[in-house]
Amino acid sequence: MKKLYFLFITFMVCSLSFGQIIYRENMGNTNVGSNTAIASHTGWLSENQTGIVYSGTASVRTSSASSTYTGFSAGNNTFFTAAAGQTLIIDNLNTNAYSSNEILMTFGYVTTTSNAKIEIHTSLDNGTTWSTSPLTYSTVAGTAWQLANVDVGQIPQSTDLTIRFTGVTSASGMRVDDIKIERYCPVQITFGTPVATCDASTLNLDTYNLSIPYTGAGNSGLVLTTNSGVIGGDNPASIASGTITITGITEGTSYSVTATQGTCSKQVGGNSPECKPINALPYYDNFNYPVGSSLGALQTWTNMSSGADEITTISGNLSYAGITATGNSVSFAGTGSDTKLPFTVLNSGTVYYSFLMNIGSMTGVTELDGGYFAGIGESSTSLGATLWTKRVDDTNFNLGIEVRTGTAANTTYSAASYQTGQTYFVVVGYTFNTATGADDVVSLWVNPTVNAAMPTATLTDSHTGTDLLNASSFFLRQDSATETPAVQVDELRIGTAWADVVPQTAGINDNNINGLTMYPNPLSGNTLYLTSSANAAMSVQIFDLLGKEVMKANVVNNAVNVAKLTAGVYVVKITEEGKTATRKLVIK
Repeated sequence: MKKLYFLFITFMVCSLSFGQIIYRENMGNTNVGSNTAIASHTGWLSENQTGIVYSGTASVRTSSASSTYTGFSAGNNTFFTAAAGQTLIIDNLNTNAYSSNEILMTFGYVTTTSNAKIEIHTSLDNGTTWSTSPLTYSTVAGTAWQLANVDVGQIPQSTDLTIRFTGVTSASGMRVDDIKIERYCPVQITFGTPVATCDASTLNLDTYNLSIPYTGAGNSGLVLTTNSGVIGGDNPASIASGTITITGITEGTSYSVTATQGTCSKQVGGNSPECKPINALPYYDNFNYPVGSSLGALQTWTNMSSGADEITTISGNLSYAGITATGNSVSFAGTGSDTKLPFTVLNSGTVYYSFLMNIGSMTGVTELDGGYFAGIGESSTSLGATLWTKRVDDTNFNLGIEVRTGTAANTTYSAASYQTGQTYFVVVGYTFNTATGADDVVSLWVNPTVNAAMPTATLTDSHTGTDLLNASSFFLRQDSATETPAVQVDELRIGTAWADVVPQTAGINDNNINGLTMYPNPLSGNTLYLTSSANAAMSVQIFDLLGKEVMKANVVNNAVNVAKLTAGVYVVKITEEGKTATRKLVIK
C-alpha cells in the first residue's frame, strides 16, 4: 500500500567543477601477452585525442595490476625498472581549449622506495626543450596503488604538448597507470542549503525570497547571476562567508543562481515554494476550473505525493436530488499523485466532508482488503476519516470507513453493496472526543436527504490506536490499479456542521407559484425581475450553494436589486400569497 508524503519544496543542483576529460590513457584495453616495449605496444587508448605518439625506455606489463584507487583500470600498466632512469614519453597532446589553471592531471602510481619520485617534464616545442624542474604532485611511497594529483596550474595551454615520466634509479618496481588530464574549474565558493520564504500566501500568484549561505569565497573575480529576482545580501566577490539573498521571484518560477569565475561556473538551483493559503471553513469547491487542469497546480490544492497521473478536472457534473451541480468535476484512477486541500486546523467537535461520487468500474480492482481514496489528514502520515471501496464484482462494491489509517482489518464496511455507474452522495464526519484513549469516532452517511436534519449514520468506526491530534487537510488519493477504481468526484464541501456540507435550501424544482417568471438569467446587471399570474406582493430569499442566506428583500415593481451579490450561482426562494417556489440564478 502506498503511503502519502508531502513534497519538499526545494532541491539542490550544483554543477561539477571538474570532470571534462581532455585526455585519458589506461595503457591499453587489451592485455599484452608479455612485457612489451613502449614503441612496440599497439593497444594505447588515447581517449579524446588523436595523433598521440608514445615512446620511452620503460615497458608495458600486466603484472601487479592497478587497484584500490578510484577509477583504476586493473589492466596493463607501465613498469620502470630501477636502472638508467627509464621513461614514458607522451607526445602531441592538445590542451589549447583551456587555460593552465583549468587543467588537472592525475595518474595511478605505486613504488616501494620512500624517496622515489616521478619527473614530469613539459615542452611547448615537441619535446626539444624540457622544463627546468619537474612538476609537483601529491603521493607517498608504499606497497599499495594510489592516485597521484599534479598540482593545478602546471599543465600548460598548448596545441603540441609533451609529457615525460622518468623513473628514479633508486626506485624499486615503479609503475604508472590511468593517466588522466581533465578540465578543472576552481570556482571559489561553496553554497549552503537555500531557504525559500513566501512574501505572501494568497489565491493569486505571489513572490518569494531566497537566502543562500556560502563559504570559501572572497575572490574579486567571482560574479553572481540569477535567472529571476534581484540579487542582494553579502557579496562573495569581497566577503569570504555570508548569505546571498534573492528577492522578488515569482511563485512557480524555479530559481537558479550561478557563480562564475573566469570561464568556469558553479550553480545552485531548486523549485519554487508553494505560496498557497490555508482555506477557511466552511469550504465549497464545484471544480469550476478549465478542463484538464491539474488539481495540485491550483492555488487551493497542493500535491502530496509524486506521480505521472495527476488528478484533473473533467467536463460535466454529477446529479443528485436537491443539489445543483455547477462548474466541472474531477476524476482519477489507479496509480498517480495524491492531492490535498489545506484548511483551518481543528482539534475539537466534528469535521465533515461531503461530495458526489461515481465509481466507473471495479474491473481489475482486485485488492482483497480494498483501498481508501479520500480522507482528512493531521500530517503526511497521520490520516483519518478515510473512505474505502472494496470490490464485490465488476459492477458492485462495498463502502467502508476507518477512523485512522492503520491496517485494512480495522476498516468497517457496509453490508450493502453499491453499483458502478451510479451517483452517490456521501458525507463523512470525524468527531474528536476529549476523554483519554482511542475514542474518536468516524461516521459515514450514504445518500442522506438534502434539506433535512442529520439522520442516523450508515456506518460508524472506532478502534484502538492513537487518535488524531487535529485535522488540517482533506485529500484525494490514488494508490494502484488493483486498489483505486475509476472515481468521479463533484460538489465537495467541508465544514464543522451538518448544514455546512448538506445543502439546506428548498429543492430546486419546488414550484407552487403559477406563471412564475424570473429574468434575466444569467444576470449581467444589478436588477432581477420576477412576475407571476397573480401579480401579488412577493418576497425573496437568496442562498449561496453552501445553503447560507446571503440576501432577503421584497419585490418592488417586479424588481429586486442584487448589486451586492458577486458573480456565482445562487438559489432564489420566492414567496407569494403563502406559496413558494425556487429557481437557480447565475450572476455573471
